[in-house]
Amino acid sequence: METIKNAANYVSETVQGGGAEASKEANKSVAKDGNASLSSRASAAKDAVGDKMDETSHNTKADVHKEATKH
Repeated sequence: METIKNAANYVSETVQGGGAEASKEANKSVAKDGNASLSSRASAAKDAVGDKMDETSHNTKADVHKEATKH
C-alpha cells in the first residue's frame, strides 16, 4: 500500500514540478521582453526565481518518492 502512495506522490510532484517549470519559462520571457514595462519585467523576474525554487522543491520531492517505491 505504501508503494502505491509513493508512486502517486511521485506523479503528483512531477506534474507540479512541470507546472512550475512552465511558469518559470513564461516569466523569463516576460522579463526579457523589451516591450513590457519595467515593473512588469521586474515582477516577472522575481516570479521566475520563485518558480525555480518551486520547481527544484517538487523535483526533489518526486525523486524521494521515486526512490521510496523501490524499497
